[in-house]
Amino acid sequence: MNIQTPKGLKGGDARCDAPSVQDILDRDTRPIPEVLRKQDYTYVGSDDIPADRYFSRAWHDREVEGVWKKVWQMACREEEIPEVGDHVVYDIVGLSFIVIRTAADEIKAFVNACLHRARKLRTEDGSVSSFRCPYHGWTWDISGALTEIPCRWDFPHVNAENGRLPEARVGTWGGFVFINPDPDCEPLESFLGDLPDHFKRWRLEDCYKAVHVRKRMPANWKVCAEAFIESYHVIDTHPQIMPHTADANTQYDNYEGQNFNRMITPMGVPSPHLESCSGQQTVDAMVNTSGRQVGAVGTLTLPEGQSARVFMADVARRRCKELTGVDFGDASDSEMLDAIQYFVFPNFFPWGGFSPNIIYRFRPDGNNPESAIVEIMILHRVDPARPRPAPVPVHVMRDDEVWADARELGGLGAVFDQDMSNIPFVQEGLHATTIGKNAVSVGNYQESRIRDLHRSLERYIQHP
Repeated sequence: MNIQTPKGLKGGDARCDAPSVQDILDRDTRPIPEVLRKQDYTYVGSDDIPADRYFSRAWHDREVEGVWKKVWQMACREEEIPEVGDHVVYDIVGLSFIVIRTAADEIKAFVNACLHRARKLRTEDGSVSSFRCPYHGWTWDISGALTEIPCRWDFPHVNAENGRLPEARVGTWGGFVFINPDPDCEPLESFLGDLPDHFKRWRLEDCYKAVHVRKRMPANWKVCAEAFIESYHVIDTHPQIMPHTADANTQYDNYEGQNFNRMITPMGVPSPHLESCSGQQTVDAMVNTSGRQVGAVGTLTLPEGQSARVFMADVARRRCKELTGVDFGDASDSEMLDAIQYFVFPNFFPWGGFSPNIIYRFRPDGNNPESAIVEIMILHRVDPARPRPAPVPVHVMRDDEVWADARELGGLGAVFDQDMSNIPFVQEGLHATTIGKNAVSVGNYQESRIRDLHRSLERYIQHP
């Protein structure tokens, strides 16, 4: 593989001299959705980011109070709690919530602690008809009402009002359940802003959770998230995908005034860092190294005179239809191939398009600022002619396992291991910078979403 030196940026809003995403979309074989035609990048400065944001206990505590106790965050998928009494336990920075379906059209999130001596009521997901504390037997129904206190005579000070389980706010979008611990928070619809309009064609609510892998990583949650928020790292971290990944062509949109941002990385197009790459090499690389190619195995031969991008988009349409029963005939090449990745503050990464939809979530590991919980989900389209598949259980990996050990990730596991191989050394390097500039420098455009993440952090921390 011959790699050429990339051409430099010329200023705050300059881009790589390679064809832009919009140039590539101009050659699409199907009409392009308007949402992919929109460009919204705003220069947000060139300041360094202080290193202690990634390991300081004081900064972590500020995030707890200003962010995790105040913002909407994705807790689960709706199909994970389909029946009344079904629930998941959602933990974040020492807080714990029971997210439970209380009626066919109602979901609640209760603080996961007995109001007597504070024992957790639930330690795992499941289905219940009531919450009975294993310690002393205090019991609540699934609406949160206190129904039983053994030796009730000894608690005249506990009544129906002060004995109800405290609740977090709950909202749903795209088949996801969100919670917010702040009772005075803005509605979820307001927080998401224009995001539902972006996804109205892709309808994540018409998907089911086909893959869910979780692993602890020895780094701050932001270090983990930032490894997935730009394509600038492809040239050295993922050189094997360069024949089919136009990394430096990526479009970044940061949507001033919104709680989300986006990047679009074209696939089926070689990196501009490569001096030469044939269409067949692009096809081969996609088959062998892209875990998103549904059912793409063996060898595919590029027809003479056809571009690799057009050919592989057709392959994706055909194989996705075979898998889901859904006809993707009007889906653009971009929607079938490209990495259309959104980031919803603070830690939720849903992918747009159709083939298939990847979801990332990054959380602090309890109250440890130098450990994180990393989760990767993959959504598949529901076949309308068949019963909706049940969501898979979470595959919790051991610390000594690698992502490639999760076979359900397919080719993506090896790619994620390349990402994760950097993360522990970034965390160590952040400590090392305290002898020196004590900060990290990030790009103005290719790493603008990192800047946007920190700008949002500052906004919430300063005005919790």
